[in-house]
Amino acid sequence: MAESRMLTVFCYDVSDDGVRRRVASVLEDAAVRVQGSVFEAWMSAPEAARVARVVARHLEDGDSLRVYAVGAEGLRRSRAYGPPPLLPRDGHLMV
Repeated sequence: MAESRMLTVFCYDVSDDGVRRRVASVLEDAAVRVQGSVFEAWMSAPEAARVARVVARHLEDGDSLRVYAVGAEGLRRSRAYGPPPLLPRDGHLMV
């Protein structure tokens, strides 16, 4: 059975420019930037955990990473203003 995918949101706060570039590079390979330090992707829990572990290796004292998995109820209650929302990889959004 295929692993279920959820909208996963990665948010970070990193003070050092070099570290910030490395963190952004990891996330750019796995997700779509929707704001300066916010990325979204449709991925499974193991995929999200792997990406978070890679990012966390770059963090220094005082830096932070938040990872949010948005379920169906959260999607129904969410609103996005601006560019269109990120669709699942199959192009269909089930709510």
